[in-house]
Amino acid sequence: MKKLILLLAMLSEVIICIGQKKPLDHSVYDSWQSIGKTIISNNGQWIAYTITVQEGDDELVVQSTVNNSKTVIPRGYEPVFTSDNATLAFKIKPLFKDTRNAKIKKKKADEMPRDSFALMTLATRTIEKYPNLISLKTPKDPNIWVAGLFRNEPAVKPKYQSDKTKDSLKQIIDSLQYVIGTLAPAKGEGKDSITDPGRNNKLLLFNTATGTSLTFKNVSEYIFNKKGTELLLEQTLDLKDTARTSRIILYHLLTKKTDTLLRGGNDFKSLALSDDGSQAAFVAQRGAKAKSLIKYYTLWHFKQGMDSARVLVDTLTPHFRRGERISEYGKVSFSRSGERLQFATGPARPPRDTSLVDIDKVNVDIWNYKDDYLQPYQLQNQKKERERSYVAVYDFKLQRMMPVASDNLPAVYEGSLADARYYVAITDTGRRIASQWAGNTRKDIYKVDVANNQYIPVILNLDGDIRASWISPSGKYVLWYDNTTRHYHVFDGSTTLNVTAGIKVPLYDEENDVPDAPSPYGVMGWQDGDSKILIYDRYDIWAVDPAGRRAPVNLTVNGRKNKITYRYIQTDEEEDFIKAANKNVLSVFDNTSKQSGLAILENNKLATSLQTIQPFYTGQVSKAKNAAVYTYTKESYTQSPDLYLLQAGNEKKLSGINPQQSNYNWGTAALYQWKTFTGKPATGILYKPENFDSTKKYPVILYFYEKLSDNLYKYVPPAPTPSRLNISFFVSRGYIVMTPDISYTIGYPAKSAYDYIVSGAQALAKNSWVDSKHMGIQGQSWGGIQVAQLVTMTDMFAAAWSGAPVANMTSAYGGIRWQTGMNRQFQYEKTQSRIGATLWEKPELYIENSPLFHLPKVNTPMVIMANDNDGAVPWYQGIELFTGLRRLGKQVWMLNYNGEEHNLVQRKNRKDIQIREQQFFDWLLKGDKPAKWLIEGVPAVDKGNNWGLETVQ
Repeated sequence: MKKLILLLAMLSEVIICIGQKKPLDHSVYDSWQSIGKTIISNNGQWIAYTITVQEGDDELVVQSTVNNSKTVIPRGYEPVFTSDNATLAFKIKPLFKDTRNAKIKKKKADEMPRDSFALMTLATRTIEKYPNLISLKTPKDPNIWVAGLFRNEPAVKPKYQSDKTKDSLKQIIDSLQYVIGTLAPAKGEGKDSITDPGRNNKLLLFNTATGTSLTFKNVSEYIFNKKGTELLLEQTLDLKDTARTSRIILYHLLTKKTDTLLRGGNDFKSLALSDDGSQAAFVAQRGAKAKSLIKYYTLWHFKQGMDSARVLVDTLTPHFRRGERISEYGKVSFSRSGERLQFATGPARPPRDTSLVDIDKVNVDIWNYKDDYLQPYQLQNQKKERERSYVAVYDFKLQRMMPVASDNLPAVYEGSLADARYYVAITDTGRRIASQWAGNTRKDIYKVDVANNQYIPVILNLDGDIRASWISPSGKYVLWYDNTTRHYHVFDGSTTLNVTAGIKVPLYDEENDVPDAPSPYGVMGWQDGDSKILIYDRYDIWAVDPAGRRAPVNLTVNGRKNKITYRYIQTDEEEDFIKAANKNVLSVFDNTSKQSGLAILENNKLATSLQTIQPFYTGQVSKAKNAAVYTYTKESYTQSPDLYLLQAGNEKKLSGINPQQSNYNWGTAALYQWKTFTGKPATGILYKPENFDSTKKYPVILYFYEKLSDNLYKYVPPAPTPSRLNISFFVSRGYIVMTPDISYTIGYPAKSAYDYIVSGAQALAKNSWVDSKHMGIQGQSWGGIQVAQLVTMTDMFAAAWSGAPVANMTSAYGGIRWQTGMNRQFQYEKTQSRIGATLWEKPELYIENSPLFHLPKVNTPMVIMANDNDGAVPWYQGIELFTGLRRLGKQVWMLNYNGEEHNLVQRKNRKDIQIREQQFFDWLLKGDKPAKWLIEGVPAVDKGNNWGLETVQ
């Protein structure tokens, strides 16, 4: 009997252990998976997708949609199907451990493990692999051709072998002769030649339809034409004399013949082919010596039937602007018809002064109040400015060039079907200083007609928005949004129309709560023949006549009524416009329930639902080019974003990532609603542990950043944090997490945050299962500022974690965002910091919203993260906050991850801060023993040897 009782007791313990799930810990991160790039073959019969891990070796999955066959390729990525649906080309990464070991050994770039290239024959699943890949290219269509550039293994010089039969003197002479021989210049290598081992590459050209290949040696650059009939290459015959033996060759893929377009040159850039392959162009630098400080490039052109390429444009060409040169940094491309060639010019800057030695050079930045941009911005953009280029066009019919852009008209947009004839040129010249406090500038817009050499004013001094994709495909219409009228306007070449005046609902952000004009919801795109513009409001899609002859039509009809938002998903990367007759895919989002789905817009009407609105978030939508086959991911807080296939109305799950999740105590997510102190309705997400028991009490962490409730069905993988709260990790370990949405009153961001966050915390605390004495707050960046503000306004929270906060708006106002070099004034006057006035107009608001001035009220222990390479918030803001609290005898700690940015980038640092966040909150909210860094600190003398992570007994 005793044995039976003992057996039953042991069995019950086993059952309990099986029923219990483990909490997540810091060992789980690296292997957690996600779906990467997904592609579908043209006929829809094959799918390739990557499954990536956070750290380690990914895998490529090749799957048939006809049957259940599947091939998994370790470390495969960047797959490309050929247009005949027969072959898959892809890259293979080296083993993660090999790359890591090479980094540990501090190998040079050329010594690092390289990718391999692979071709899979889909019918047989056979795979051919080729090592030492540099790059991989295919033509757009048809792409049965694949070219891979590979690094040749460096030649190994024979080691000197001593001849023991000779006496010692002769051995010494032999060894000296060997050394001299290795130093001697090669035959024909003169002072103007270049030895360039970087060209020691081979190009392998594969015809996947026939299974044949061809090798080209010493190739530096290569391109296909769009139609896949030609291959243009830069090749060097002798690596020890590149100046004389480099050449541009054109290989005809169909005839297998080669034309040499140009022989000799120091450098070639911007290789280009017309779509049909009948023309080639490039820029070349030939005359200057290898080490010359001034190098001038010329534009070369070749057309089939010519013996070789000829100079098309140089600085002596008519209409070429004085003080400029052909730019090697700009893009060279043919128009669709091949009638025009786009290239770039740039300022001819003086050479670097080499007359002064470094020790005599004065290093000084001179700030001038008349400068367009502040010195930090200029310094941050030095390279971009040195490489600045301006669009120009050569018209073959007119046999002339025309500069399009210039220093005064630096930005130009082109309609996708404008054939390099019509451009839109934009300038803010003379108004750039205002960007310091406005965040943007007013602009003049011109329409450029290359054929007639015309610059037609469209609108001057625009306060609004214009984007490249808003130009009509043909270039006939120019579309922009005006912040003053809050409508879209169109210029047709002679007249301007307000084309959305007939739309009586806002086309701009209805929830705008920053002291600037609300941003427009945007433009879906243009339809066939420039016939309609499709424009978004908050919910619906409107068809607008650019000529203004027909009234706007709401295509989605009831989006506003049902609070459902429709947005276009582009599934064809090459589309120039939206074809009304196509089955155009729309995302569907229910703003009330936060659920989502997919719909079809066909002939400007909502047709069918690809996927009805469900309690999931749908993303990564793809479609086969020639078949109604779709893939997408579906996810929720409890379900990893797995890949699904939809064809013939049937949905099939393709992947099953993260099966290990079932072993861990996960959680649930639900909307939580309450009233703020000022009586406003408030919403947030409430996350509870999977094993939630309403008879127990749970510690709570509130995490916030603007509005987060739309993420209700977003999956949150356990991952090392950049300094945010990893919700799934803390929920798994027995915390309740709440993410309240915040709406702001301009001028009072601190009070607004208090109104929403603290009221939410108090509403939550009324539940019997909330441990109201053990509630914490966590935020990063703007959320970090809110954390620092709240602890000066309430003692409700037992622990606070503030990442990259601004402590003192009065000192931060005039500071610099060092990553961009921009001044911070616009942030307070116009955008997120929401003061809405200068420091001199309303100093009381800057002080009211600055935690630094209210630190005596703080009683909550707080950790600050402030990194010394933070490019958004100067880290001295963290120092001001830390030293102020320390001076007042408050419990405060600061983490400065050396060389790190605003959000942590290095994974090792993310792992470290995740551990420290857990230790901090577990100590103050759960009563666990504290870590040494919290109680004793880590002296600088112990840095690198002692991290203080062990607990204090």
